[in-house]
Formats: sequence, structure tokens, C-alpha cells
Amino acid sequence: MQRVYLLLADSILVVHALIVLFNVGALPIIWLGYFRNWTFVRNLGFRITHLLLIAFVAAQSLLGDVCPLTTLENLWLTKAGVGPRYQGGYIVYWIHRLIFYDLNEKVFTVSYVLFFLLVLLTFIWVKPRFLRRYTRTP
Repeated sequence: MQRVYLLLADSILVVHALIVLFNVGALPIIWLGYFRNWTFVRNLGFRITHLLLIAFVAAQSLLGDVCPLTTLENLWLTKAGVGPRYQGGYIVYWIHRLIFYDLNEKVFTVSYVLFFLLVLLTFIWVKPRFLRRYTRTP
């Protein structure tokens, strides 16, 4: 059973890293796409997802909450008998190093809120394409 919990914890860590990559990476891609006329950067679903994810992170940080993915990962690590944020395999080690830093929590809160505001301004400046209603012509 320990292996199952370790696998679940590692899976959450990978998902967490992918969400961080999406949140951070989407913004420069949107701006690059704006200047290069890439149509997908105006996709409403893509843009709403990006905005809502970073809004959730910023709000959570302002409220002083711990990320539910971190909580879940730590729970499964504890159930596996390893404890929170263990120094496991190579990939796990580097993913942890990339997304977790030893800084004051206020630094993260300010960073998340500023990044959210930047994403919001981008949402306003580089407007997403809203779905068009097509009417049938006889």
C-alpha cells in the first residue's frame, strides 16, 4: 500500500508542476501569440482557465490557505510513512526544487497577486475571442 500512496503523491506533484508551468508559461505565450497573430491565444476557454487558475492561487495566498494539491500530496506521503516533502527520486527531487522555495510567505502572496493582475490586464488588452452564434440560413 505504501507504493500506491507514493505513486499518488508523485502524481499530484507532477500535476502541481504542470499547473505551475501552465500558469507561468501561458502569459508569455499569450503575448508572443498576440504579436505573431496566433489564434489559439484568443481562445476563450484557454484564457478563462488561465485567469481562474491564477485567481485561485492569488486568493488562496491572500487568505493564508495552503494549496490543496500540496495538502493532498503531504497526506499521501504521510500515509506512505515518508512524511511531507521527502527527498525521493531524481524527478521528484527536481520538481520539488522547481516549485517550492524557502522564502517568506508574504513574498509569494505579493508575487501571486501581482501576477494575477498582470494576467488580468493581459485578458483585457489581448481580448479573447468570444463564441460566435451562427444562425442557419435557409
